[in-house]
Amino acid sequence: MSVWTQANPQLKDLVAYKPGKPIEELARERGLQPGDIIKMASNENPLGPSPKAVAAMQNALTEAHIYPDGAGYRLREALANKFGVTLGQIVLGNGSNEIIELIGHAFLREGDQVVTAEHAFVVYKLMATLFGAETIEVPDPGLVHDLDAMLAAITPRTRELFIANPNNPTGTVVSMEALDRFMDKVPDHVVVVLDEAYYEFLDNPPDTMKYVREGRNVILLRTFSKIQGLAGLRIGYGIGPEELITVLHKTRQPFNANAIAQAGAVAGLADEEHQNRTKQITDEGRTYLQDEFGKMGLEFVPSYANFVLVKVGDGNLVFQKMLDKGVIVRAMAEYKLPDWVRISVGTMEQNQRCIATLKGILGK
Repeated sequence: MSVWTQANPQLKDLVAYKPGKPIEELARERGLQPGDIIKMASNENPLGPSPKAVAAMQNALTEAHIYPDGAGYRLREALANKFGVTLGQIVLGNGSNEIIELIGHAFLREGDQVVTAEHAFVVYKLMATLFGAETIEVPDPGLVHDLDAMLAAITPRTRELFIANPNNPTGTVVSMEALDRFMDKVPDHVVVVLDEAYYEFLDNPPDTMKYVREGRNVILLRTFSKIQGLAGLRIGYGIGPEELITVLHKTRQPFNANAIAQAGAVAGLADEEHQNRTKQITDEGRTYLQDEFGKMGLEFVPSYANFVLVKVGDGNLVFQKMLDKGVIVRAMAEYKLPDWVRISVGTMEQNQRCIATLKGILGK
């Protein structure tokens, strides 16, 4: 008897999320030394975590035999103080990805609908499928969210709508004015999820926190994986009206945010110098990459995040050839962009090596 006679049917055709290739995996496959490989695929912080976060995590290790604070009080208090909200308006997650799952547990039933942009983070659709919901992918001309079209796609079955700002994998943004017009028209039965994993890289980020203060049907997703450099710890958070956040707390696993991650996040959040330095090298590196793409005559999407989407022809072929040279980028076929790759901003030395390798492969 096949297991599929018992398993949830929506899982049969579900394609699992494929993360950026790990350095160690490439080293094994190609017989390379890990130290000779650079990874510019997963939008990670090339500086690593804050030294203050590292010290806090090392100290927390001495109490690794003790369960973490399941409520995450210290971290939620630090976030509440930073953003001017209450502890009851914050939920922690094993990465912000887990909070996407919590939102699904809370609001999705089989036959419901989720609205996203066509070229948005694939996890939105994966999570919707897990809960038996249908994903409505709205075309995004110019690879920018078309908020009017997303509004028009809402039906009585719509339960969630995702807007990533800046968007992954395109790096594009929607303005505060556009968001305001959109939020004024969203019907009450729809939970709007504003995924702001990259908001710290914006010079003038939208004041989406005002939607929380106004009690709108909205949840902001943020993470310590990007500008904080704590991707390996899997720690993220959601902010929303207390009633919504109370529902999410009922869906999460006990101790879903581990003690080491909480300690590192509290210390990293306070280290604004490290965050500012990260943004500076990101701004410089992004400008360098985009200037070089222009000189090479390659089409790219001007980005507001810590990565750039660039059109290279056969994206998967270029990806494989870059791997041969010890440079990991991200092919975009799973995002319905087979001619493109996404390249994360690294240190300037990494950026220069990446460009030199790409030039060699494309014969530029």
